[in-house]
Amino acid sequence: MRLNPERSMSETTVIELATPPLPYYWESGCAVYQAGDRHPNRADFGLFDLLVVASGTLHIGENGREWSLSEGDTLLLLPKGAHYAVRPCEEETMFYWLHFEHADWREVPALPEAEAPAPSSPFDRPKTIRLPKHAPLSDPRLAFDKIRRLLALPIGESFWEKQQLLFQLLALLEREQAGSAETPAARVAERAAFCLQQRYREAITNETLGEWLHYHPSYIVRCMKKVYGVSPARYLQQYRIEQAKRLLISTAWPVERIADEVGFRHAPYFSACFKRGTGMTPQEYRRSAHRRGALRK
Repeated sequence: MRLNPERSMSETTVIELATPPLPYYWESGCAVYQAGDRHPNRADFGLFDLLVVASGTLHIGENGREWSLSEGDTLLLLPKGAHYAVRPCEEETMFYWLHFEHADWREVPALPEAEAPAPSSPFDRPKTIRLPKHAPLSDPRLAFDKIRRLLALPIGESFWEKQQLLFQLLALLEREQAGSAETPAARVAERAAFCLQQRYREAITNETLGEWLHYHPSYIVRCMKKVYGVSPARYLQQYRIEQAKRLLISTAWPVERIADEVGFRHAPYFSACFKRGTGMTPQEYRRSAHRRGALRK
């Protein structure tokens, strides 16, 4: 991988996304530029534009700052302001792009590693997702794999799968910012989180997770706590509640059905966990979400 020798103030800044709400996936794609091609110029695009370069070099600027992005480099372009081509590509250049929406964000100086907040669960309330403005990825293949899986999903379908892949990609970038992407603990924690997300409807214990991943359960627990700040059981419960929130908003299903759909076998226990995590009962959350939606119309 060719590292970019240029440095700018953006390398010491991060983009903070306050949650809730969670970032919202719009679209993604792959672009191949020939020598002489330029990235399009845009002003106040309205969406975040994440660029991940796979080969060649992309010369791009934003609001007076400039970068030459080479293989494995990422750049997060902002919804406001202007981004533009600095100069044409000198060689064939391939990069992935991903657009997502988030309303509550700010760009701030990156903290020294010792002062940076420890990574925590992506489902905690409140939570600030901290993404690097510009970063060379430690292992670009992880990001490439997630984006390719996004591109393989049908257009206009598989909404929740696309949202999950967006969250996984942002979590990967956040760990790059925290400096933990290459540690064995981070790799185990990411595998465990992905496994929990894929099988969250099932009855899962630390022992079954250990059997699936071929690690001792106590080691997986330590890795999850180190990287996400929570145990696998807590991570799973939070993820189930996030899925329940979406079903409460997007369906008219009764609470009992939603509880069963997201992996809770007893509706009263689901309601108690939901209120403990959100401060509202499932019914109150549904009514509140519908009121907010009506006000926006």
